[in-house]
Amino acid sequence: MADDEPITLLDIKEILTEEGFMVIGECEDGVSAVNLAKVLKPDLVILDIKMPIMNGIDAAKILSQERIAPVLLLTAYSSDEFINQAGAAGVLAYLVKPVTKNSLIAACKIALKRAEEFNVLRNENLSLQDALETRKLIERAKGILEKKYLLSEEKAFNKIRQISMEKCKSMKEVAKAIILSLS
Repeated sequence: MADDEPITLLDIKEILTEEGFMVIGECEDGVSAVNLAKVLKPDLVILDIKMPIMNGIDAAKILSQERIAPVLLLTAYSSDEFINQAGAAGVLAYLVKPVTKNSLIAACKIALKRAEEFNVLRNENLSLQDALETRKLIERAKGILEKKYLLSEEKAFNKIRQISMEKCKSMKEVAKAIILSLS
């Protein structure tokens, strides 16, 4: 949690702890917020926009791009310019001061839920990319086996699968080895 107003930090911390959230770090500028988040790996970072050294939007951009932690901006500024910048920085929730207990807790819960959904989507995307890469490698290795040993597509595939089982290696690893050794 970062805000250059100590009273605000205290108020927000009190609200969050009363509702069962654990506040694991507090600071008064954006650079410290980024550094603290890198060390503590929080589930959510709450930032003010106007802070010394580095503003909250720039800090949010770093936290989002480097996938350090999701960000909720808590600020007195509600202009479209700030909201657009916050969206571009990857902020998951934007709350205008003064906040109520209910609005803060709701915004935190929504931001945490969105972060969880993004992580699921990111993992699914990585899994799909890996599956596509594996398929391409297997297709390429099959082509090499078909050409070099005059095998049918089915026999080339079965050969890759057989080697995979015998060597206790993934088909992707076997395909890579075939490509490296026979191309």
